[in-house]
Amino acid sequence: MAQTPFAQASILVTPEEAARALRLGRSKIYELMASGAIESVRIGRCRRIRWSALESYAANLTASAA
Repeated sequence: MAQTPFAQASILVTPEEAARALRLGRSKIYELMASGAIESVRIGRCRRIRWSALESYAANLTASAA
C-alpha cells in the first residue's frame, strides 16, 4: 500500500486526521470508534487511532464489497 503523508509522519492520528485520510466526516469517525469498527486508544482525555487500524478498516470495506 502506498504511504501517505499521515502514515509517514505519525503512528497515531487524531480522529480529525483519520477523517481527512478516509474522506469521511469527523462525526462518522467517532461513530465508527464507538461501534468498534475502528480501534482507538485513549491517552488522557484524547483519542488516537493507529494508522494500521485505518488500513484494516479500509481493507475490510473492500473485502466485504467483493
